[in-house]
Amino acid sequence: MSDTLEKKLDATGLFCPEPVFRTKIEIEKMRVGEILTVSADDPAAEDDISRLVNRNGHELLKMTKDGNKITFQIKKVK
Repeated sequence: MSDTLEKKLDATGLFCPEPVFRTKIEIEKMRVGEILTVSADDPAAEDDISRLVNRNGHELLKMTKDGNKITFQIKKVK
């Protein structure tokens, strides 16, 4: 069993700025080392969430696209 906790945030159906705003709130509640998986279908989320992660010094482990759905795996670094 891993000691890393994974949290999930479903932001599908939400539009800018909600997906990035909710992602920011979830990351703030997490501990260093935890991973957040975010699902969104707002086209702006791809750039907005990527910028949020980079600007705040966290790690974007993976980003995948499946049709309109974008999934991010974000590791809280600090």
